[in-house]
Amino acid sequence: MKPVRRPFATPAPATPRRVGAPALTARPLDYTYDGTFEGLLTVLFRIYESKSPPNSIQPEATAQSGLFVQPAHRETEEALATRVWDGLLKTMDSEARARLYHVFLSEDADRELLIFRYVDLALRSPVDVAENYANADVRRVQRLAQMMFREKHRMEAFVRFEKTSDELFHATIEPDMDVLPLIAAHFTKRYADQRWLIYDRRRHYGLYYDLTRTDIVQFENPAGRKATDISATVLDEREPLFKHLWQAYFDHVNIPERKNLKLHRRHMPLRYWKYLSEKQPREVRFEPIKNKQAIVGKEISAGQKLLPPPA
Repeated sequence: MKPVRRPFATPAPATPRRVGAPALTARPLDYTYDGTFEGLLTVLFRIYESKSPPNSIQPEATAQSGLFVQPAHRETEEALATRVWDGLLKTMDSEARARLYHVFLSEDADRELLIFRYVDLALRSPVDVAENYANADVRRVQRLAQMMFREKHRMEAFVRFEKTSDELFHATIEPDMDVLPLIAAHFTKRYADQRWLIYDRRRHYGLYYDLTRTDIVQFENPAGRKATDISATVLDEREPLFKHLWQAYFDHVNIPERKNLKLHRRHMPLRYWKYLSEKQPREVRFEPIKNKQAIVGKEISAGQKLLPPPA
């Protein structure tokens, strides 16, 4: 596996200062980029530099071009991306800017043009557009950011680690959105005393913490490998016991009389169940703990207190 650079956090907020934007009067173009957030920021810079509005903005790997149209590819330039990212604070606060990154991670089909339209609206508006919910793009950005927040929160709650024989704690997830960059800080702080790897099976990359730092890593040949392939070969010999203990704990804290499956599925959707230890088939049949003892002697009326025996 090899480290991959991705932005995790945003710089400290700055005081917004309104600036203008040049009129996009040149011929519209179809833009392509390398699929990274830095690449998209570079495209935004080139749009205003050339004054050519976008017909479309697509990752080069999945771009669909017309019969007589050649897409205009823009190479990623870190300096320009940083300049655009820092410059956004002149038209919006840090929270609104962070929402644009969350929209990008949402993998929405229209995310690139949505981000462009939001930025362009912010550049040309004399007031803050973050709460201009009369605008459809502002509402869509807010909605996607809320969806990303829920997915992030669920991943922080539903990740289940398995211990391998070399003391590595491994977990596999398949979130609907690309949440790994957003949950890195949480798991780095919470599990700072152990090595761990969280692998996104759908996107074929993961977070790896080596007791000193957290890196985003990619695997050479993800095709054909299942989440259980790793566990079946390198699990710690005590891991089945840990799994059984976790299932026993879950069963005993459950209250059958208060079961509400509809509410349960709303808070813990079915798509997460295949990676949750407590949702796996039980190897040992569950039996309630028989630790309730009947009161010996006469019946006690309601409200009557139990007194300690005389000395």
